[in-house]
Amino acid sequence: MGAGVDKEQLRTRFKEARSAMPADERRKVDEAIAQNVMALPAFEEADAVFAYLSFGAEVETRPLIEAAREAGKAVLLPRCAEEACALRWYEVDALTGFERSPFGMEEPPADPGREALPSAFRASLTLVPALAFDCEGFRLGYGGGFYDAFLPSFPGISVGLCRSTQLVERLPVRDAHDIPVGLVVTERAVICPGPSGSRG
Repeated sequence: MGAGVDKEQLRTRFKEARSAMPADERRKVDEAIAQNVMALPAFEEADAVFAYLSFGAEVETRPLIEAAREAGKAVLLPRCAEEACALRWYEVDALTGFERSPFGMEEPPADPGREALPSAFRASLTLVPALAFDCEGFRLGYGGGFYDAFLPSFPGISVGLCRSTQLVERLPVRDAHDIPVGLVVTERAVICPGPSGSRG
């Protein structure tokens, strides 16, 4: 990727590449990503998983959500509070009863009795969406800034879900507020960003 590329150009490029992957191949890749996430010690040890409900051609998260629920973990999904550029999290018991957000995504109802903070749990893990990740854990998001606002205060492990076709060595555009995730999981590897990180 050459110099002078801005984030919108990158978003267009990665959206096109993501959509170009055949559905059958995408399904197999996503199943492998889910298996790699479930094998993480951080996933096994978490008592709460802050997930997202995949939308369009995103990495499929429903198997991970179901696996977390079957393991007795609390599963929380976000609502986007657009006016505050914030994510508010609600515990769910089933993948039904959602509402359509202004962005077109499905969200849990804003039930005050179901709302919770990551700090309410002993050990938490969050699944992080993006159009692309790099090997240092930085992400190319969708431009809303919701995860940029959420990740700095998240006390648990952040896990970026990424097909290997959406992984680059280093994203050429970063902003001062960009926060890397703790782990990037592809169908081929678990990447621990940092000088001592592993790609095995």
